[in-house]
Amino acid sequence: MEIDPKKLIYFAAVIETGSLNRAARLLGVSQPALSTSMDRLEAEVGLKLLERGPKGIMTTKNGDVLYCHARLIREGVQQAERDLLNALNSGPESIRLGSLPSLSSKIVPLALSRWREKHHEGLEVVENAQFDLLTGLLRRDFDFVIGFTKVFDMLDGLRQRVLFRDTLRVMASPSHPLRQLETLTWADLIKFPWISPTSSRTHTVLEHIIPTLDAPPPQITVCGSVSLLKSLVAETDHLALLPAHAVREEVAENRLCALSFEDPRLSRDIAVFFREGYVMDQPRRDLVTCVTEVGIELCRDREAEPELVAAVG
Repeated sequence: MEIDPKKLIYFAAVIETGSLNRAARLLGVSQPALSTSMDRLEAEVGLKLLERGPKGIMTTKNGDVLYCHARLIREGVQQAERDLLNALNSGPESIRLGSLPSLSSKIVPLALSRWREKHHEGLEVVENAQFDLLTGLLRRDFDFVIGFTKVFDMLDGLRQRVLFRDTLRVMASPSHPLRQLETLTWADLIKFPWISPTSSRTHTVLEHIIPTLDAPPPQITVCGSVSLLKSLVAETDHLALLPAHAVREEVAENRLCALSFEDPRLSRDIAVFFREGYVMDQPRRDLVTCVTEVGIELCRDREAEPELVAAVG
């Protein structure tokens, strides 16, 4: 196949607007020219990509597949434009940080507050699943990413440096049936449905442990929002793995509790990931230092962890 990248950018606009007319106005081209471009794109790939109907433009199954790549190509071009403009203007470039959702509820905000005491540079923070973060890092969407190292295969072209170590706890509602058991095993835990705070494409700790158990896998619901995850756990019998530092307020308010269960595999190393050969300037080094300091402070407080269970016991 010989696919014209410009046609892919047009293709993404047609899908997102749902109309050739609206997409043409957005792109600054005529509607007939855009329609011809889409016909030629389908001819180039040899597949039907779009369905034209009374409700507008719809994608076929093959169109959905190609759209995912078209969107990435367009984002890559836009990123290149931003980087070139920053280089031409010689102005300060915004720092772009990617973070796991479980770290964004406590550690990252405190670190940013501490960092802001000395620095005034522009800053963009994006929270996402680890797979998406590291993929974005390779695409240069981020300067660096804060994620975990355990049970995750490194991608070529990236390096990591461990910052601190945190511990995941099994979170449940205060009225969960498992609170009545003094001794818990994985066999008890996987009888209940779980909520995962990351993408299903990511190797989570839970997905790493389940294959080692001689039992049917539990039901797992993927939830990208940590706040929504906490609400679902508080209102249902679902279980979730979250770091101790991310749930202290909910536990103190008797909205969540940590089950009395420990496993060495629930401890994980948190690291900064960056592209091979990437050199941080002082503001970026200071930001990583602040994340490290806050992470160590919150995760070092081992005496606070038993309170997660005792607070509602």
